Amino acid sequence: MSFLQVIDITFKKVKAQTANILTLSNLVLGGFAALYSTSGHFSLAALLIFIAAFMDRFDGMAARKLGIESELGKQLDSMSDLVSFGVAPALLLYHSFLFEFGASGMILTIFYIGCGAYRLARFNTKQPSCYFEGLPITAAGCLAALSYLAMPILSIASHITIMFVLSLLMVSPLKVKKM
Repeated sequence: MSFLQVIDITFKKVKAQTANILTLSNLVLGGFAALYSTSGHFSLAALLIFIAAFMDRFDGMAARKLGIESELGKQLDSMSDLVSFGVAPALLLYHSFLFEFGASGMILTIFYIGCGAYRLARFNTKQPSCYFEGLPITAAGCLAALSYLAMPILSIASHITIMFVLSLLMVSPLKVKKM
């Protein structure tokens, strides 16, 4: 096999995995955000959630542009989104203030994650359209992380309301135009 053939095969393999690499970077960032939340590094966790959203924005775009969309990629994207925009923001808010509410704080945290999981499962079983049904989990996760950053200016009641409303919006029949 010639050097040019090896380069060509390598390029094709890298191209085929580009979107999955971006998706997995989203997952890794979300995983680190969750871990940093549990160790009290809340601002860093919020930053990692925002960077994960940036990566999430480009994985689907890369898959479409390179013609490498796949069912595996779609499922991997949803699982990564659940970690980065479901679990990580929920843990960020739980460990920063919801833990003070005991079982009620735990229930709200799990409710948010459950609504995010339901929203993603519903998305994966629907036919593609130009609208999302319900608030996308990426938007909900970023808004939850943003609410953490607004902690000095918002009351605890506001944060609880925001988290509850974001949860409901994810599973609502609200139509959101895709960008």
